[in-house]
Amino acid sequence: QVQLVESGGGLVQAGSSLRLSCVVSELTCNLYDCYMAWLRQAPGQEREFVATINWKTGTARRAAAVQDRFSIFRGSAKNTVYLQINSLEPRDTAIYSCALAYGITTMQATDDHWYNHWGQGTQVTVSS
Repeated sequence: QVQLVESGGGLVQAGSSLRLSCVVSELTCNLYDCYMAWLRQAPGQEREFVATINWKTGTARRAAAVQDRFSIFRGSAKNTVYLQINSLEPRDTAIYSCALAYGITTMQATDDHWYNHWGQGTQVTVSS
């Protein structure tokens, strides 16, 4: 069973930066495109797509609402994807989860319903 483990969340002040990490126990992208995504769910809100990256090509897509402050990238560590968040705002407070999908299209990659492997999430709380 594939496992995803997130880390890097915490309580920070507005204006700060955070780098979230997600380590995947196994990643096989030889035959199919693999997409790793970050999604978030704020209290009382629906889960929303934040960013995704094609593991083989490195092509990334971000939600329009976070393009200026968030970036997703693969790290040098094995099977690790990062979410860099700059200029944090209180409205960024949420549980941030990473997810993995195989064999989906670029368009599908921005829809959380296509992801079938999920981590437990890491809490990010931004104080004003």
